[in-house]
Amino acid sequence: MIAGLILAAGESRRMGRDKALLTYHGRTFLESTIESLRAAGVEKITVVLGHHAETIRVATNLAEVGVVVNADYQRGQTSSLQCGLAAAAADSPQAIVLCLVDHPATSAGTMAKLLDCFETTHAPVVIPTYKGQRGHPVIISQKLFPDLLALSPDTPANSVIRKYREGTQWVEVADPGILLDVDDPDTYERLE
Repeated sequence: MIAGLILAAGESRRMGRDKALLTYHGRTFLESTIESLRAAGVEKITVVLGHHAETIRVATNLAEVGVVVNADYQRGQTSSLQCGLAAAAADSPQAIVLCLVDHPATSAGTMAKLLDCFETTHAPVVIPTYKGQRGHPVIISQKLFPDLLALSPDTPANSVIRKYREGTQWVEVADPGILLDVDDPDTYERLE
């Protein structure tokens, strides 16, 4: 089983409002990501909230996902990853699909292609690329979980992922959504 893990705990400082609650095609960013994971066949999904956790929980449909709140979200993204990974690991998944809430435009087809690649190769890491540029979401094998959980909160997860570069599977996709990181109002205005 491959589990979904969505990080939605940040303060959205550059955006000026909670990115999880921004809308994309009639759903919140958070609901869009959950829907794409579900449509790709991911059944177990964990969402990590932090800043404005209760506001986001009330404003979105999280009925069929696990929700954990990172009380230390201000320590950064690694702390949220660790919080969510600890919760997701309870189900002993073979891997997680790591999604960031500010990447709402990745299609379910792209996610399914990444899942197929992992199921075929059991690579330590599967990363999508579009025209040679790497994007999100990323599939991370359970082999990496101990290293990720051992990181100090100010060390980026990429430091672990880079150690497995030789075994990483790069999957070229026809989906520019993997590159679309909506961090500020200007980027949000350009979102289609």
